[in-house]
Amino acid sequence: MGLILLSLILIGGGSRVLGRSLVFFPDREIEESPADWGLSFEEVTFLALDGVELHGWFIPGDREETLLWFHGNAGNISHRLEDIKLLHEQLGMSIFIFDYRGYGRSGGRISEEGTYLDGEGALLYLRSRRDIRPDRIVLFGRSLGSAVAVDVATRYPTYGLILESPFTSVADLAKGPVRYLPVSALLGIRYDSLSKMRGISAPLLVLHGDQDTVIPIRYGKRLFEAATRPKEFSTIAGAGHNDTYIVGGREYFTTLSKFIESLAQ
Repeated sequence: MGLILLSLILIGGGSRVLGRSLVFFPDREIEESPADWGLSFEEVTFLALDGVELHGWFIPGDREETLLWFHGNAGNISHRLEDIKLLHEQLGMSIFIFDYRGYGRSGGRISEEGTYLDGEGALLYLRSRRDIRPDRIVLFGRSLGSAVAVDVATRYPTYGLILESPFTSVADLAKGPVRYLPVSALLGIRYDSLSKMRGISAPLLVLHGDQDTVIPIRYGKRLFEAATRPKEFSTIAGAGHNDTYIVGGREYFTTLSKFIESLAQ
């Protein structure tokens, strides 16, 4: 197996394909819609910066702020509906969630560079809507999506930035517990958020479960330490990687709500 991996690394095209398959786990099937969870919503198609057509959902809310959601590396937007429902109920914000290229109904083929173009396209699309305030968009990145949110926040003025279960870089994770990451690091997938944090001036909230075995909390803390103020770190006691909003319960949503309210002060 080692010789096979080495050969693929040495062959450019094969190495890129292998890298994508080890980091990204897209699902094309949209299993449910927000309507199945009692939410009003709008089907949205928009373009990434390089013209790839992407798909998302806009769920209107009652507050002036809008949450732009960058999801993790597996599944698609339909696998976030329970979380979307709770966030909408507890925070009352408009929510825009979209699929990266190669996920769900979005076109194209996934790559690190592509996710950055997708994230920028999503922000520019939201800013073009007349039913929201373009100066009140809060970026919310979970897991892999934290790296996309960080990258977007370095390129555009940002009202607020929320990172949940974030990591510093793929190279750092390669030293940790996720077995496929040493290979993906060799294949040039970087997602180096740590080096970008000093370029972000937006108020920052980092949330991380202290029982996260996929991306241990030390990575979130290190990313937080590299950020400029104002910033806040919230430890979710007993939470792993995918159950933060469940384990955190009311305190989790209260933390989010207080942070968003603080942005207007």
